Amino acid sequence: MPLKARVFIATSLDGYIAREDGGLDWLMGATQSADDHGYAGFMAGVDTLVMGRGTFDKVMTFGEWPYPDTRVVVVSSTLEALPRGVPERVELHPGPIPVLLEHLQATGAKSLYLDGGKLIQGFLREGLVDELTITRIPVLLGQGIPLFGDLAKDVPLQHMRTTSYASGFVQSTYRVVR
Repeated sequence: MPLKARVFIATSLDGYIAREDGGLDWLMGATQSADDHGYAGFMAGVDTLVMGRGTFDKVMTFGEWPYPDTRVVVVSSTLEALPRGVPERVELHPGPIPVLLEHLQATGAKSLYLDGGKLIQGFLREGLVDELTITRIPVLLGQGIPLFGDLAKDVPLQHMRTTSYASGFVQSTYRVVR
């Protein structure tokens, strides 16, 4: 059974996932809603979270590890070891993506959650993303780290659903057409 690679991510209305310095203040303060905007349901279908180095570094500033019951693979060609205090379920992999996928399949992964702009862009360039769920936050940043980067060719998508929330968030899910 092939791996299913999915994205679940928030962007500003103008398509940024973070400020240029990686800041997420605009996202953390975007709503007082207790609604998780579909996150728990998404995570219930994931067995492995694959994140890039920048995302890992940001998550390490959160204090408590937010993924206690999920296998996490940090992809980095520059990080030599994980810092002390990282849960045992977290592992480090140097990539590249084809070698990472071989490792994930050999170790039983079936449903991946991809997190991090560069990692998502790399999987898109390789044609390995199956589904994208993008939640647009009603704020314009004007500059920052974009979700999408250069691609060698168009990536056709099929719209699956859109949900608007009382918080003002608008979430759309797309299937990558192959």
